[in-house]
Amino acid sequence: MPEPRSGERPLLRRRAVLASAALGLSTALTATLSSCSTASGSTGGGVTLTFSWWGNDDRAARTDKAVRLFEKEHPGITVRTSNAEFGAYKQKLATQAAGGGIPDVAQLDYRQISQYAGGGALLSLGEAVEKGAIRTSEMDPGLVRTGSYRGEQYAVPMGRGITGYAYDASVYRKAGVPTPGPGWTWQDWAQANRRIAALRLTSPDGRPFTGANDGGGNEDVFEDWLRSRGGRLYADQTHLGFTEDDLAGFWTFCDTLRREGAIAQAEDSAQAKTTETSPMGRRLAAADFTWDAPFPGYPALLGDNVHFAPVPTTGGRQGAYFKPSMLLGVGAHTRHPKEAIALVDFLLNDTRAGDILGFTRSTPPNRVVAARIAKTLKGPELEIYEYAQKMEKYGLDAPPTAPPRGDVPIQIAFGRAYQRVMFGLTTPRQAARELIDEADRELRS
Repeated sequence: MPEPRSGERPLLRRRAVLASAALGLSTALTATLSSCSTASGSTGGGVTLTFSWWGNDDRAARTDKAVRLFEKEHPGITVRTSNAEFGAYKQKLATQAAGGGIPDVAQLDYRQISQYAGGGALLSLGEAVEKGAIRTSEMDPGLVRTGSYRGEQYAVPMGRGITGYAYDASVYRKAGVPTPGPGWTWQDWAQANRRIAALRLTSPDGRPFTGANDGGGNEDVFEDWLRSRGGRLYADQTHLGFTEDDLAGFWTFCDTLRREGAIAQAEDSAQAKTTETSPMGRRLAAADFTWDAPFPGYPALLGDNVHFAPVPTTGGRQGAYFKPSMLLGVGAHTRHPKEAIALVDFLLNDTRAGDILGFTRSTPPNRVVAARIAKTLKGPELEIYEYAQKMEKYGLDAPPTAPPRGDVPIQIAFGRAYQRVMFGLTTPRQAARELIDEADRELRS
């Protein structure tokens, strides 16, 4: 087993820490971490682990139940858990990393791996995976690889997510728009939005109802667009994989639809921080780009007419791909690496833990666990499982390794640049040029 490393570890770069903190600062001011702990399994001289994650109340309750089962199976180990809303969680984790150490076990976003591994905040899990202390034989190798940084494993996926499209089927039928399928195109999407806007429906507050949220400020949507054209977001850890023409073309496409009134207006898109505050969530639009893991929140909010569809293609070439919905990592400064690794393996591979956690983090990465749970699924969870099966048959590209360390500030800059386009402060071309210049500087620093 890996042993804790001695001596002081390098802290995260100040810019990366500040970028992570800024992303969640507005929500962190009002959010409060909820935590729970138990003395079950605790003995004199026993081990206490800390484990933190983000998520809703259902995910919190299920995760806590799985952790208590782990404690029961491992007498002498107590796990103190904490969870929060995503923005507050990211800010708190960045603060902890800058202060010298993240929790013993932490849930991580795909975009955080390079940042925290490169900054010395994560323990290498390469030996644990190689020796089977963390079992990955029933996981897709490409998915496992997403937790690596410079060829070394630092985190392991806790769920497999796929990009998709939540839409109100009743509105689509009313507009005469066919059910979106794996081969529908970006032009089909644009035409669907125009036809829905032409219905001249109104939202509950009397404003015009549009076809979809504006995805122009969402880097994930741009990545789908780019990949459907044979491109990629990053060429490697220090270079972008797209050009000014690529980004200007995407932003011009979105900007034109918004100006036509086919997709949500700028002030509504700028407010979209959650499903509830998005134009679709506020009943101002009929559809939204999203991931499969949060999709069940849409029908829960808007009703059973909301379904999940593939993202548009370019001439039939699919841009959607799978990636970890989230990962588990071990803090570099943990005093109990063996026990922390045991907790990670239990949550990922124990069938009883899988039964408890279900699809709260999208499709479990362990194929055996996923197939077992799938037999009990219904409603939106069954829909996203069947969606994944359909997309695998259609063809999905394996995900790239984790984005470079500069990705978090680049993602923030991406949304900020498109907001200037939305509000008419600059052109798509000028915004694209400025974003690429800023991204290049960040990747070189």
